[in-house]
Amino acid sequence: MCNLYRLEKGPEAIRALFATRQMSLSYPEGIPNIEPRDIAISDQGSIVRQAREGIGLELVQRRWSWPGPGGKPVFNFRSEGRDFANGRCLVIADAFYEFTAAHDPKSKKKDRWRFEASDGGLFGIAGLVRSTEAGEAFTMLTVAPGPDVAAYHNRQVAIVAPTEWAAWLDHSMTSRNILQPSPADSLKVTAAPR
Repeated sequence: MCNLYRLEKGPEAIRALFATRQMSLSYPEGIPNIEPRDIAISDQGSIVRQAREGIGLELVQRRWSWPGPGGKPVFNFRSEGRDFANGRCLVIADAFYEFTAAHDPKSKKKDRWRFEASDGGLFGIAGLVRSTEAGEAFTMLTVAPGPDVAAYHNRQVAIVAPTEWAAWLDHSMTSRNILQPSPADSLKVTAAPR
């Protein structure tokens, strides 16, 4: 499961991308200080969701993962058979990583693979945001792997096509119609340094 992703673009680039889709994006908590970096479980990550006040969307920073019933972090959540009637968000990312057993049998570290959009654009990964005792947190939804991911992992994060961002966020389309494996050749895969 995805336990590491990367965001390199800043808030104005994210706002401009949403503007090209006629989607208004605000910063209700101030413009976030987004530094290019890898984001791990329990780090703060950028999400876009329906605005709490008024019309439009908002970009906020929230913790990636909430505590599960056994105390383990819920950072990925299976989407099959669920509709997600509330709490939908988009996790904004430039890339995500998957790990496989090392090709070198002497190595104790796993091989790391970086997945980027073939067109070089940003991802809107389907997510859920929930209130917890420690504040709001989000998780990423997963689906069966598409052809570009299947050789590396048996699941993948649910990447929402930009044409469906509004439908995902405003609940105008059921999640079953949106959350699908990525089509072939939509992802570029490269070996990433460990």
